[in-house]
Amino acid sequence: MDRAAKSQVTASTGRIRRLLPLGALLACLLTSLASSTTEDVHSIAARVDRHYNALHALQAEFTETVRGNGMDRTESGTLWIRRPGHMRWEYREPRTKLFVTDGKTAWFYAPGDRQARRTAFKSLEDLRSPLAYLLGRAKLEKELDGLSLAPDVTPKSSGNIMLRGVPRGMGGRVAQVLLEITPEGRIDRIVAEGQDDAVTEFRFSESKENGAVDAALIDDLHFRFTPPKGVEVVDGGLEE
Repeated sequence: MDRAAKSQVTASTGRIRRLLPLGALLACLLTSLASSTTEDVHSIAARVDRHYNALHALQAEFTETVRGNGMDRTESGTLWIRRPGHMRWEYREPRTKLFVTDGKTAWFYAPGDRQARRTAFKSLEDLRSPLAYLLGRAKLEKELDGLSLAPDVTPKSSGNIMLRGVPRGMGGRVAQVLLEITPEGRIDRIVAEGQDDAVTEFRFSESKENGAVDAALIDDLHFRFTPPKGVEVVDGGLEE
C-alpha cells in the first residue's frame, strides 16, 4: 500500500473512532428521552387524581352513545358535578330527560313519563359511575381494578393517553372501561364495554371548572328532584 493510501486509511479510522463515542452518546440521549416521555400508569393516574382532587365544581357538554345488544342510540346534553356527591345530567337530544343525585338519593326521570325512578346513591350501579369518583377525594387506581395503559386503543385526540380497568364492584356487568386522558389529567372520554357486548361511550367537551361555573347552576336546588304531581315513584335500579 502506498503512502497516500495508508494516509487515507489512517484518516478514515480516526474519523470512525471519533464518531463511535458520538454515536454512543446519541444512543444514550435517545434512550433517556424515550424513557422520560413514556409515563407509567401510576404517574398518569396520579396526575388525574391531582387534577380532580383540586376540583370542586365542573360543567361540561356530553355526548352519550350506546351500541350493541340490539341498541344504537346517541344522546347529548350538559353535565354538572359539585363536590361532595352532587351530579346532574340534563339530556336535551333527542329527548329531554334527567339523571340527578344529591349524594344521598339518585333519580331518573323523563318529562311526560308516568314514573320517576329512585335509588340510594351508595347502591348505584350505573354506567355513569366511573365519573362518580370525582365526587369525593379518591384515587383512580382504587376505583378501577386492574388499571393499566391501553396502547392498543387509539385516542380520539392526538396527545391523549388511554387507560383501561374495571370499575370496582361492577365486574359482573362491565368487561372493561377505557379512559381517554388529556396531558392536563382531564378525562375527555369514557368507554364502558359491558359483559353483554353493549358499548356505552361518553365524550366531554367545553369543560368549565371551579369558579368558571355559574354558582346558580351548582346550588343545592340544582341537585334535588321533586316528582311532578301524579308521577309514581319507583324504587330500584335506574336502567334506562
